[in-house]
Amino acid sequence: MGQKKQNSMTAAWIVSAAMEYADENGIEALTMRKLAAVVKSAPMTMYYHIDSREKLIDQMVERVFAEIDLPSEGADWRSAIRSRCLSARAVLNRHPWAAPLMESRSNPGPESLGHHNAVIGCFRRAGFPMSLVAHAYAILDSFIYGFAFEEAVLPGDTQEAYAPIAEQIAEQIAVGGFNDLAAFTREHVLKSDYRFGSSFEFGLDLILDGLSQALEREREPR
Repeated sequence: MGQKKQNSMTAAWIVSAAMEYADENGIEALTMRKLAAVVKSAPMTMYYHIDSREKLIDQMVERVFAEIDLPSEGADWRSAIRSRCLSARAVLNRHPWAAPLMESRSNPGPESLGHHNAVIGCFRRAGFPMSLVAHAYAILDSFIYGFAFEEAVLPGDTQEAYAPIAEQIAEQIAVGGFNDLAAFTREHVLKSDYRFGSSFEFGLDLILDGLSQALEREREPR
């Protein structure tokens, strides 16, 4: 893991070790006993600092939220939200286990709450009514988390990583008569410059364009 036990173990250090373990092995593999073995500590020492796996995960999710850039108060709403979304995607790529957990914790901490408050505040300062704030936040985060999940399960985002799989699938679907899918795979996916991840910014800008139009409609006299 690259982690070395400290003379004075702290909760923050345990969270860092747990995140490194989850980044490498997945969240399902993480238990307090396994983590204790990896960092060469007694399980009871771990429990002294963090008394359950659920509380450990809560703190890990808090750390993930802390890594995401907040919308800048000095920028226009679109630039601020776009930067925040790009940051969120980068953070979730570093921690591929995190996306399903970001909105599912029953005990959100100050980093999570502060992040949500900052995003909502950015929309409100731009004049978004609450109903449009709700739509904007739900759509953007569904897109970010969903895209991050797909990136996490792909073999990689390089031609070398997925070309062999794509070629195998192309042969199968061509035999099955799925001609359009086969053409898409051979004529687009197998191109040397194809990257699944390039669709993120394209999709993000489509959403932001739609939100801009929706905001303009809200401002029109009724």
